[in-house]
Amino acid sequence: MYGYYGYYDDYNIQQTKSYARILHASPNAPGVDVYVNDKILATNLTYKNFTEYYPLDPGLYNIKVYPTGQRENPVINSDIRVPPRGIYTIAAINKLENIALYPILDTPQQIPSGRVYARFVHLSPGAPNVDVKTGDDNMLFSNVAYKGVTEYKLINPGTYTFNVFAAGTDDRVLYVPNITLKPNRFYTIYAVGLVEGNPPLQVLIPLDGNSYLNV
Repeated sequence: MYGYYGYYDDYNIQQTKSYARILHASPNAPGVDVYVNDKILATNLTYKNFTEYYPLDPGLYNIKVYPTGQRENPVINSDIRVPPRGIYTIAAINKLENIALYPILDTPQQIPSGRVYARFVHLSPGAPNVDVKTGDDNMLFSNVAYKGVTEYKLINPGTYTFNVFAAGTDDRVLYVPNITLKPNRFYTIYAVGLVEGNPPLQVLIPLDGNSYLNV
């Protein structure tokens, strides 16, 4: 009997786990060290880079972000509540003077065999609302504002060109050719950088954790 209940408790704990990764999307911020509940999670995480996904028990977490090698005066000191059975990308966004954390849920859902789920997240400070179209002028996502997170859209696998326009216009602000999306996967197209200035506007297209993590 003790063995049975021990297994049952372990099973419940496993089923309530969540996962989170950190994205450095603040265009003029230096490399950073990330601490969770005052324990080091990532060292020298630089702009445009992601950590791996880390398992987390549900609960309230304190996240401090320091310039690499420092332990005083964090540039971010925030508490984030992690619900059970979630997969999150926690982005450091805005320019350095207003840097903040922005949790984005990598929504777990069933994907039809042989198809792709893709979505768009606008993390370019100062950029206008945007439309995202494929190379054949098919509208994928329309009028996405800063910090906007679209729903996942079901598309076919293949190699795509993406064009990003100021919303409702023919003013193309970004051209992204030769992006291969493989079947049975979830992808997020993150727009980062600056429309005017450096680092320039570009996209990051990682594989999302809901492609392979079970929650």
